[in-house]
Amino acid sequence: MAVITLTSDFGHTDHYVAAVKARILSQEPQAAIVDISHAVEPYNIPQAEYVLGSVFQDFPEGTVHLVAVDTHGSKTGKYHAAKYKGHYFLLADNGLLSLLTDGKPDLVVELHTDNGFTSFPAKELLAPAAVFLAKGGDIEVLGEQTTDFKQLLNRQLRLNDHSVTGHVIHVDHYGNLITNITRDCVDTIAHGRNFTIHFARETVGRIHANYSQVDDGDCCCIYNNLGQLSIGINKGNASELLGLGFDSQIDIRFYPGS
Repeated sequence: MAVITLTSDFGHTDHYVAAVKARILSQEPQAAIVDISHAVEPYNIPQAEYVLGSVFQDFPEGTVHLVAVDTHGSKTGKYHAAKYKGHYFLLADNGLLSLLTDGKPDLVVELHTDNGFTSFPAKELLAPAAVFLAKGGDIEVLGEQTTDFKQLLNRQLRLNDHSVTGHVIHVDHYGNLITNITRDCVDTIAHGRNFTIHFARETVGRIHANYSQVDDGDCCCIYNNLGQLSIGINKGNASELLGLGFDSQIDIRFYPGS
């Protein structure tokens, strides 16, 4: 049986996470359930995309990812099962699927809903579908194949010969600012040139290996394990101290010479 992961905006004070797990375990007591996060901000689709998108490919192919974020975000009441890069996803038609897959999932079906709208879709609709897929069920049994799902666009970089403009796409638990500027992008544009990174009123001219390579309280730029440019303050909260958050602009400027 495949692993089932859970990602939600349920938090940790209510019974909602336990109720979804109870439904899964009542149908398959041996189910392997892994919590990715239940601390996604309520209805925050971009945050859910970053959290799940950063880790889903680390799981074995065939893993089923149940995503209970903004589960009532579709006024049509549609829910989808999708296959992408060998993984399965169960989620509401709220745009998250398009962000996770850049609008190109391998297969999408609209889940059958016998009773129309439900007050707890993660438990009543998505959990049984997750068990079915984890036990090797055919995704096309769950509903009708479709290409009609809500489309959202990921933030795009602005590039030219002398600069890159990106944005903060996630603020982690430590207040570090994760951007959509990648190591590959910087290396491609730089061609060995010097550059400076500009954010808030700060300018940084070097990318370090980790945050501890600067003094406590100093700004530091690194590439995280996904190759994304990240801005932090050693032993501090960069988001709070710099006044930056999701969608804040980050600029890199390149100069002649090496």
